[in-house]
Amino acid sequence: MKKILKAPFLVQTVRLLTNMYRLGWDERNGGNLSYILKEDEVKTYLNTKKVLRTIPLNFDASNLAGKYFLVTGTGKYFKNVQYDPETNLGIIRIAQDGNNAELLWGFADGGSFTSELPSHLMSHIERLKIDPKHRVVLHCHPTYTVAMSLVHELTEREFTRSIWKVCTECIVVFPEGIGVLPWMVCGTPEIGRLTADKMKQYRLCLWGAHGIFGTGQSLDEAFGLIETVEKAAQLYMIASSQPLKNLITDEQLKDVAEAFKLNYNKDFIN
Repeated sequence: MKKILKAPFLVQTVRLLTNMYRLGWDERNGGNLSYILKEDEVKTYLNTKKVLRTIPLNFDASNLAGKYFLVTGTGKYFKNVQYDPETNLGIIRIAQDGNNAELLWGFADGGSFTSELPSHLMSHIERLKIDPKHRVVLHCHPTYTVAMSLVHELTEREFTRSIWKVCTECIVVFPEGIGVLPWMVCGTPEIGRLTADKMKQYRLCLWGAHGIFGTGQSLDEAFGLIETVEKAAQLYMIASSQPLKNLITDEQLKDVAEAFKLNYNKDFIN
């Protein structure tokens, strides 16, 4: 059996989380990740019949029974993942009863998965209905995106329009727009359900004065969605200190959509 620390999915995850901390998106123990792993790739590195312990989910994840996830740990700092992956990360399988997670690797200090895991699982369920190739839910606190949420109207239409209008690639990268929620207490079933509802239409969901959820078929896709929003939010926050004279117009957005043959959210363009 191959060494788990050499597994491409683990190596890529460690690199991603380390980079996100470097970018300042995941201060202290802020942010979390859940990544659906294929059974065949897990079996290459682990004895899937050997369950280290069972951890209650406090959520009915029956729709995901039997699926494997690489997840970040509760209270863990992204800056430490590269030095001790086995303590800061875990590989779990959703038990057949849907109410428990079977730990196959990780959380070596006796820890557990992120407290946001139920929110992640709710979003996984909804995204898989839309995209069977979906694999990743990523949550972080990108600086300019959060700052923009403090000064901008928090509606999906207006927030998306402002993001689209400062950076040409944005409508190409997320033509459906950005889901938006107002500030709410994090780690609750309510915010998880509302986020999952947004995921029926969007791959991104902004939490006002908090952070953002991004999803995708790969780590790169989920990260790239958030990265693109953050770059546009940075441009907006820098430029908005002066009169905004040269924003992309609605007609120009339509031109981009036509050129790239995008199925874009037409409700967001005048």
